[in-house]
Amino acid sequence: MPKKKKHKRKNKVIRFFKRLILYLFLGQLFYIVALRWINPPFTITTLSDRISLIGEEQTFHRKWVPLEDISPYARLAVIAGEDQKFPVHHGFDFQSIENAWRGNHEGKRRRGASTISQQTAKNVFLWQGGGWFRKGLEVYFTFMIEHIWGKRRILEVYLNIAQMGKGIYGVEAAAAYYYHTSAKKLSRTQAAMLAASLPNPLYYTIKPLAARTRFRQQWILRQMNNLRGSTGLKELTGRP
Repeated sequence: MPKKKKHKRKNKVIRFFKRLILYLFLGQLFYIVALRWINPPFTITTLSDRISLIGEEQTFHRKWVPLEDISPYARLAVIAGEDQKFPVHHGFDFQSIENAWRGNHEGKRRRGASTISQQTAKNVFLWQGGGWFRKGLEVYFTFMIEHIWGKRRILEVYLNIAQMGKGIYGVEAAAAYYYHTSAKKLSRTQAAMLAASLPNPLYYTIKPLAARTRFRQQWILRQMNNLRGSTGLKELTGRP
């Protein structure tokens, strides 16, 4: 093949991939902005969970509700249990990241340091599991939703997509499944119990109730008391 033809073909391939990258970037940017007002139609996690439940007795539960229809206790409980600096950080808790890295490096029990913003970014746009590539994407999406969505929208999305049991996603579905009530009517102790399951709902089980879940619930209840009146919480949680 003549050199000119090879060069032209190479240039076409390069232009194709440049356009593809541009379209993908614009597409994901449009999607992030749209989700500021539109609820995510699905996530990779919920889709895979739906598939895994095919043929099992357990059914899939998920129902979206606006933040105003979620108990202030539930909002406070997840912040108390998962990310107490959520109202004031910009997506990342660098002190917790440093502590986690130091503990893991010294061979201590592995600890996570993901904020509510990071967990939301991962659950909405990415897949479960580790790896530097996924972590890098998580940093990007966390930065974007912090600046495009804002704290209230992040908390609303998190409370609606967080897994709280096998096949149970979101606080409304969890409230109905475990307590036969709505997210808006959750009591303080019920909200703390749901929040207690969040690190790993298949390990911190509510039904049957694991002792470790009860222990974590009591810890969250104490943290909820300690956090009352903290900076930025009133706007996010109302008056629990």
